[in-house]
Amino acid sequence: MTKVRDDTPLWLFADQLGPSTHGGEHAHREVLLIEATSALRKRRYHRQKLHLVLSALRHADRDLGDRSTLIRSDTYTDALERFDRPVLVHQPTSFAAERFVNRLSEQGLVAEVLPTPTFALPRKDFEEWAGERTRFRMEEFYRDQRRRFDVLMEGANPVGNRWNYDEENRESPPKKQKTLDVPAPYKPREDDIDDEVRRDLDAMELNTVGVDGPRLFAVTPAEAKRALTRFIEHRLPSFGTYEDAMMGGDWAMSHSLLSVPLNLGVLHPLDAVHAAERAYRDGQAPLAAVEGFIRQILGWREYMWHLYWHFGESYVDENELAATTPLPDWWADLDADAVTAECLRHALLGLRDRGWNHHIQRLMVLGNHALQRGYQPRQLTEWYATAYVDGFRWVMPTNVVGMSQHADGGRLATKPYAAGGAYINRMSNHCGDCAYDPKKRLGDDACPFTAGYWQFVHRHRDRLENNMRTRRAVSSLDRLSDVDAVLEQEAQREHF
Repeated sequence: MTKVRDDTPLWLFADQLGPSTHGGEHAHREVLLIEATSALRKRRYHRQKLHLVLSALRHADRDLGDRSTLIRSDTYTDALERFDRPVLVHQPTSFAAERFVNRLSEQGLVAEVLPTPTFALPRKDFEEWAGERTRFRMEEFYRDQRRRFDVLMEGANPVGNRWNYDEENRESPPKKQKTLDVPAPYKPREDDIDDEVRRDLDAMELNTVGVDGPRLFAVTPAEAKRALTRFIEHRLPSFGTYEDAMMGGDWAMSHSLLSVPLNLGVLHPLDAVHAAERAYRDGQAPLAAVEGFIRQILGWREYMWHLYWHFGESYVDENELAATTPLPDWWADLDADAVTAECLRHALLGLRDRGWNHHIQRLMVLGNHALQRGYQPRQLTEWYATAYVDGFRWVMPTNVVGMSQHADGGRLATKPYAAGGAYINRMSNHCGDCAYDPKKRLGDDACPFTAGYWQFVHRHRDRLENNMRTRRAVSSLDRLSDVDAVLEQEAQREHF
């Protein structure tokens, strides 16, 4: 490996564009940015995802001024050879990119690989925490994170003498209103760079999913700061209460919409965490809302990042439930118009039009449907990673294989997240306008989630009755008098 000089340039990937990567000890370095057309064509991405990535790169180039060199090329290797100087690079965020950087190091194009600075906990520290564990529980990791970073702590104890306020963050949506009626989220102003990106994407004629649309998410550090401030000041107080609720007329609810700037590296997770904690300490937001938000970032997001590396590259191929159904075309194409069930239609509609849903739509509508119907986990993981604007390669394996599809047999989650229409009816306002009845499992208006739930329980009854958290579902199945008819109905179902 080439000896690193003080004037060695720093090459930044498109998810490493914030001050934590190019500021501080590296603030004096020249920065190399690369747009590789082959990377855009490699997979069938959401159109708005590609817009966000290119907009982020080009805005970073403008903001860094004379420090920055942006090269547009077919491949990264071509660009690095044209640049003709060895570069520093931060450890990338996927196994494939890591292998690629290692090959570049062997070729002398990369002088040194630096640790990833865009997460709170370094990878080596997580490996020390993981030790010889074979079962992982997020709550244990989250509490250690709180202690380590002294977040929402009073000495050795959590603020309020409770670590977790989940029970207070599960309210159904308010009745007799179509939206949550909170101030709108921050929306960036598109500029000449966005116009240029849109023209260039049109000219490339890429095979994408979803529709083009206005840019909804922050892609620069300045925009991310404004988005964070607006969330903390106007939306965080109501975030916790309706964190798990869904409303057809309110796609954003009280969610922060910070996943894109976080995953682009233009917002550091600790900045978001500390801002939320200050809001609690200053009396501007209730503890349950603040704790719920901090748990998402300092707990779950960090946990998913580290388990991606810890579980290894083969984790995405785990399939303990033997789910082999290929993704249907209407699903892969985000064809919301082909769907009748209101909850599923709204989820696909939001994904088609914005490339984004909040976590309950991802887990308990889309993920729940895929779990019930046995969609192939690796295909599903790829779909989530490409169809979502915040779906970077490290994000999805543990979220989909482990959490959503229980395909790892319980290494990550203690039970499958399968639920019938009653859950969706309780946590949304979708069912009142739906052609399906969440209370019915048989008949033309039988809810595909309710019927699909019993199909799932029947298919995996041996596994479920040996799990303390799911054995009651098997007992309930055995009390149903129409199981055979439900199974036959669902085996023939072609429309949802």
